[in-house]
Amino acid sequence: MAAIQARIALLPGDGIGPEVSGAARFLLEAIAERFGHTFRMEEYPIGGIAIDLSGTALPQPTLAACQSADAVLLGAVGGPKWDDPTAKVRPEQGLLGLRKALGVFANLRPVQLHPALIGASPVRPERLKGVDLLVIRELTGDVYFGEPRLRRVVNGETQAIDTMSYTEGEIRRVAHIAFRMARGRRKKVSSVDKANVLESSRLWRQVVSEVSRDYPDITLENVLVDAAAMFLISKPASFDVMLTANLFGDILTDEASVLSGSMGNLPSASLGDLPNRLGCPRGLYEPIHGSAPDIAGKGIANPIGTILSAAMLLRHSLDLELEAQAVEQAVYQAIQDGCRTVDLGGQMKTAQMLAAILERLPQPQGIVEGA
Repeated sequence: MAAIQARIALLPGDGIGPEVSGAARFLLEAIAERFGHTFRMEEYPIGGIAIDLSGTALPQPTLAACQSADAVLLGAVGGPKWDDPTAKVRPEQGLLGLRKALGVFANLRPVQLHPALIGASPVRPERLKGVDLLVIRELTGDVYFGEPRLRRVVNGETQAIDTMSYTEGEIRRVAHIAFRMARGRRKKVSSVDKANVLESSRLWRQVVSEVSRDYPDITLENVLVDAAAMFLISKPASFDVMLTANLFGDILTDEASVLSGSMGNLPSASLGDLPNRLGCPRGLYEPIHGSAPDIAGKGIANPIGTILSAAMLLRHSLDLELEAQAVEQAVYQAIQDGCRTVDLGGQMKTAQMLAAILERLPQPQGIVEGA
């Protein structure tokens, strides 16, 4: 296997972000050493800490570093300090702005349940058998970016407006990704919308149905978002690839996270069409959880979601499949051996969970491909 040199921008962010991203950095350093690669990793501010330092949630040097890097690994943004709803500058603006600037329109959120963690989920064990789904969330449209977005006074009352907007092209490109991903899985796409009420959802359903004709080997089902929320609890194993708009995906993946036992377990990869120096997609990788200010600084955050995000970074942006599998196998084995952070009912601290995963990293010749 050929050694590579890669530049990775690290954005620790706020709350537990520095703790979990720090763990992922140690993991990537171990992978680089074990497999003979060179990863140049530098940290940059984003979110609340960036507001404190520069008055903006996405400083220009941070954006420039991310645009020139081969991949970006982010911890989390936000916290009570910057949680004033009337503030003109908010931490989340940094994350949304970065997604838009990098053109990462498809957010991949795998939801896989380790058999040893069935007891950690609030869902009945018999409903969890066979759960293995991938949510493809459109990431740069919908109410997060729609215009107009404003407040105004109408008849003496304050009115707030957010616009749910999608173009045909925005829907088409993310739908193609969902169908292509399904070809490597169980060949089923569940497209989530609210087509019985929303005009944007009616366009969504129309375009997704049109795209499906290019994939006759893939089964398409259209599911209303309220029904999808119910089915995620009542029959989660029925989903393979779930394709959603931005707002619906944000909500549904938080719900789906409890299937795995903890939101702290779940990674994500945000991808687009822009290639990096290696000819792979330049991606933004982050756990799906937030900054968890209530436990920040205590050293007890679960690093698994960020470490698995690093595995996705290796796979999608650096084309290092064996290295990605090595990370995933180490995480799997650590959980199998009973390693647990507090959110999973254990007592291990962040550093202890990281150490347990590092101890179980297989040598290159010991990787079980596809495991």
